[in-house]
Amino acid sequence: MPINYEQLMALKNLGQKYAYTDREVMLYAYGIGMGADPMDEKELAFVNEGTLTPRPLKVVPTFASVAAWGAGPGEMNLNRVMVVDGERDITFHKPLPGAAHITADSTVLDVFDKGKDKGAVIRHQTVLRDEKGEKLATLVASRFARGDGGFGGPSEGQPEPHKVPSRAPDKIVDISTRPDQALVYRLCGDRNPLHSDPEFAKKAGFPKPILHGMCTYGITCRGVLQTYADYDSSAFKQHVARFSSPVYPGETVTMELWKDGNVVSFEAKVKARNVTVIKSGKTVLG
Repeated sequence: MPINYEQLMALKNLGQKYAYTDREVMLYAYGIGMGADPMDEKELAFVNEGTLTPRPLKVVPTFASVAAWGAGPGEMNLNRVMVVDGERDITFHKPLPGAAHITADSTVLDVFDKGKDKGAVIRHQTVLRDEKGEKLATLVASRFARGDGGFGGPSEGQPEPHKVPSRAPDKIVDISTRPDQALVYRLCGDRNPLHSDPEFAKKAGFPKPILHGMCTYGITCRGVLQTYADYDSSAFKQHVARFSSPVYPGETVTMELWKDGNVVSFEAKVKARNVTVIKSGKTVLG
């Protein structure tokens, strides 16, 4: 069925209740590749709570993307096989605790029609709040529905992407992914078979399962954590990235980073295939 613009814009789902523990926090950190070096104390702080020398478990800022997995404004009736993540923009209002009961309020922000055979872009927002009702994070997701264009909706007005500097990168970081990384990351909530089922992936137009875009998003957060944030989660105020091409599990992601004041711009590539997988990346530190 074609998209019904008015119905889609009216979707909202308020007061959704969720809870998570340190198990989910550690699983997410491991799912984006942290802890690969069992002697790296800075990364172990995100995947191990400490025993002989107790320490508070650190929470990767982008854990916010799975803390209320499944939260959303409602059923959008899209062609699931053809839907991919387009962009994610998370604003962090306060550091996420290592365990919490939270609520999520979700609404649709925009729906853009790119034209028949060109797809549609749906932007929706989820606000996470703690038990006191205070904001933890605001998530804005852009979903690219490749098979749902041509419904007659607006085509103009999409936000302009962040522009990275034209100068040479200030830092370059290589981050390896594991061949089984998508199978681990999916345990954080995203069971889309595009990332685990070879037959489904081929039906969607890929030669084999691809890594979750949101796993790549988390990897870029990890890249900023280890370079300009000194592994301080509380330094993150915003993290934005556009997904331009998929990563295949086992590939190495090369991040190029530029720092201007409290803004870190970044892009990410897979050099082995000469493709850019993340564009217009921006982290605001403070």
